[in-house]
Amino acid sequence: MPERSHDPSRPASRDRHHDAERPFAERLGERAAVLGTLDPEAPLDDLEPLRALIGDARVVALGENSHFIREFGLARERLLRFLVQRCGFTALAFEFGFSEGVALDAWVQGAGMEEDFARQTGAAIPVGLSGPLHWLRRYNRTATLPVRFAGIDVPEAGGSLLPALAPVAEYLREVDPDGLPLVRDAMKTAERFAGASMALAAPAWARLDTAEQDALSAMLLRLRTRLRAMEPLYVARGGRCGHDIALRRVEAACHTDHQFRAMAALYAGGGTVADTSAREVFMADSVRWLLDRTPPGTRIVLPAHNAHIQRTPVEFDGRLTTLPMGHHLQHALGDDYFALGMTSVGGHTAEMHLDENTTFGFRVEDTALGAPEPGSVEAALAAAGLDSGIALTGLREHRGTGGTGDGAAGPDRIRMQSGYLHTPVPDAFDGILSVPVSTVADDLGF
Repeated sequence: MPERSHDPSRPASRDRHHDAERPFAERLGERAAVLGTLDPEAPLDDLEPLRALIGDARVVALGENSHFIREFGLARERLLRFLVQRCGFTALAFEFGFSEGVALDAWVQGAGMEEDFARQTGAAIPVGLSGPLHWLRRYNRTATLPVRFAGIDVPEAGGSLLPALAPVAEYLREVDPDGLPLVRDAMKTAERFAGASMALAAPAWARLDTAEQDALSAMLLRLRTRLRAMEPLYVARGGRCGHDIALRRVEAACHTDHQFRAMAALYAGGGTVADTSAREVFMADSVRWLLDRTPPGTRIVLPAHNAHIQRTPVEFDGRLTTLPMGHHLQHALGDDYFALGMTSVGGHTAEMHLDENTTFGFRVEDTALGAPEPGSVEAALAAAGLDSGIALTGLREHRGTGGTGDGAAGPDRIRMQSGYLHTPVPDAFDGILSVPVSTVADDLGF
């Protein structure tokens, strides 16, 4: 294996003060490992440097600077196989609806037919589930310790409350028929703005009368309170697992409702600082929910967008907009959380443009990437001579150097689609995997 360092997690053998004064790109190049392939079917030996990087982390997040990129999908599937087969990870938590993920977990464990996957995911945005989940289903057939699957996101990526509320209605029919009118009334309102993603549902929600918006919020809060207040009775009638999943589904609906309000205020030129974090904290809490309900020692692979997994707050034009999932997880888990960002030095990206006349409320445009911007982690990778291979490098040793992006200071931005997300990169991510060229997937189906 061509490798720049035998251990990308360990600093060079010199004192740290002197090390920090050397150009960032030089330090980056010394500690990087160059991987052999993105092919998930290839032998996994070249990924061994990742084991040293993650240490004993219980949650390893695998990012991407844009959805719908072929190379990131391949890399994440290959890393999943390594983490499961070589490092003992036993759960995959995905940027996919929590409620919808319950049935998919059963499918991954071997329930149903192969073609059920398409039926269960056909309405969802295609964010790279197919390859990893089909592999897990095959792997679990003979695995001594099968791998669990869990969705962590709000329903339909915020597009509809119905995937969360409909199963709750079925649950209440069994344990609390008196509570059914409350969830049914909420569903009637939710049907009026349901879409395939938040890009469609949020503007439709904003067109509801204020009285309808407020009534929906009140119903969801009453429903959540009822599930909590009636917990002993529900557990006695339907078991602990059924109650916990139903409550989590109602919490998903509540967080989505809050996100609609926050987005409407933001688009109107108002809103409060980081008020759009409701979806992010729900995803972080879903990861912790899974950790609390799986055996001790469970380790989770967590694929999601870079902007979700980063440890630092998300800012645009100097304004704090979001406290991402990764920020919440690093506060809760510390070094038990490891965020591996993914980026590309060049190639093409999937630029997304809002369009209510499309299936998911946006259209994808295959967009050529410009040369890496000065101060970016991509420019540092190029300067380190890592722009022609698949590079894996740790960033924890560079903490506190993300500033101007020049000289000894670390990079202060990373690609996000065709632009850049400005953040101290060594503070935002624990490691980076970069590919020389990214291409837009040609099998999106929309």
